[in-house]
Amino acid sequence: MLTPPKNESSSYDLVCFSHLRWHFVFQRPQHLLSRCARSRRVFFVEEPFFDAGPARLEVTQDPATLVNVVVPHLPEALDPSEREAEQARLVEELAATHALENPVVWFYTPMALPLATRLTPRAVIYDCMDELSAFKGAPKELLEREAELLKQADVVYTGGQALFEAKKHLHSNIHAFPSSVDRAHFARARQPRPDPQDQASIPGPRLGFFGVIDERMDLALLEAVARERPEWHLVLLGPVCKVDPADLPCRPNIHYLGSKAYADLPNYVAGWDVALLPFAKNESTRFISPTKTPEYLAAGKPVVSTSIRDVVRPYSFLNLARIADTPEAFIAACEAALDEPNERLLARADPFLAKLSWDSTWQRMEELMDRAANRGRRDSGEQGYGEFVDAEREVG
Repeated sequence: MLTPPKNESSSYDLVCFSHLRWHFVFQRPQHLLSRCARSRRVFFVEEPFFDAGPARLEVTQDPATLVNVVVPHLPEALDPSEREAEQARLVEELAATHALENPVVWFYTPMALPLATRLTPRAVIYDCMDELSAFKGAPKELLEREAELLKQADVVYTGGQALFEAKKHLHSNIHAFPSSVDRAHFARARQPRPDPQDQASIPGPRLGFFGVIDERMDLALLEAVARERPEWHLVLLGPVCKVDPADLPCRPNIHYLGSKAYADLPNYVAGWDVALLPFAKNESTRFISPTKTPEYLAAGKPVVSTSIRDVVRPYSFLNLARIADTPEAFIAACEAALDEPNERLLARADPFLAKLSWDSTWQRMEELMDRAANRGRRDSGEQGYGEFVDAEREVG
């Protein structure tokens, strides 16, 4: 197994429990934990697969990031309590096999709390990136387990400002770290790039979206935009989850191109004229902070979004995104975006983007984690606003 380089803050390992798979979509966990793995061993424990074999762990190392991806395999016949007991045993086995003594334990899902009962963590971190209880199919025990996790956590991060405002009274050491951006990666889309083969034949103007296509998408809005503007072509990249494909709007000018590698996204976005955030207004989107907002801007594309709280503030307040909820208003916003000279957008966007990076976000999150891990106690600190604090001050 490869070993990351050591530095003075890497005297402990990290075990992360996640509801998302490492190789699903490259998003917040991947951005943060790939940086974490540069200086310590990281074990990313996914939800189990069920098959006919005995309970076992599959541990592989992602060569690009050095993150160790841990996949439990469980027999199909186990009931829920037996599944948790077996996973806790397997995690204990993982700790023994890899000499994980007093690791930091990092949670993305409160449902995994019982799986870590046989570990002796030196600190517990909860990165609350979404309000999972509002998502379709959320377990009924989730809120109860989150309450218990909040009692045990030494540090809590939230994935956006709206989520911070909703939970800041629940913990004494909670900090907002909204979505950041790898500017250099997406800035490649500002230069002419080869059009991917599956996009090359799609006429313009192209209005694009990348991300998971699920219950958070306003499918009726997409249908209306495509119907009213047949000369526009909507390009949608990403997996379809928790939505029946038969329910997706189907028109000649809507193009579902499937999942794409993070490395390939700039090639697709380079060929778009407008970037979309067509989210529905429902409980599952109430607290989201779309990572793609600054990514679209770093790619040099105008953004049109529905009125998601963490897009309205700061992006709309700083004239970096157009906000509209009805089909008529959304179409008008897209027309305005198509008409605006790109250099005007970049003049507004680049000073804002200069303040954002996943490197600096991780550095600040790691400092809080190190403080908890090395002092072995909760440190109240200042309830921060992540890197958006300056932008929030600018807009009052």
